[in-house]
Amino acid sequence: MNKALGMIETWGLAISIEVADAMLKSANVSLLIQEKKDIALVTIIVEGGVSAVQLAVDAGTRVAQHAGALISFCVIPNPYISTRKFLIRKE
Repeated sequence: MNKALGMIETWGLAISIEVADAMLKSANVSLLIQEKKDIALVTIIVEGGVSAVQLAVDAGTRVAQHAGALISFCVIPNPYISTRKFLIRKE
């Protein structure tokens, strides 16, 4: 199975929890990170099969857009190992 990473950035912790919930309910993905970057910016990263990650990001993006909290999103199919390590590094 080809792995992928999916990321969504939102304004606000509460909406990020709702976005993560929608992502996890919509497809067979695993939550890797839900991290506050500053007072309001939250990054959510999931991992799974390419099609599952795309479905999860689509679902999460709809929730964030509806709330007016979407900043950005992307899907990285088959990320290079260094890319994955960079994204999920421990501070």
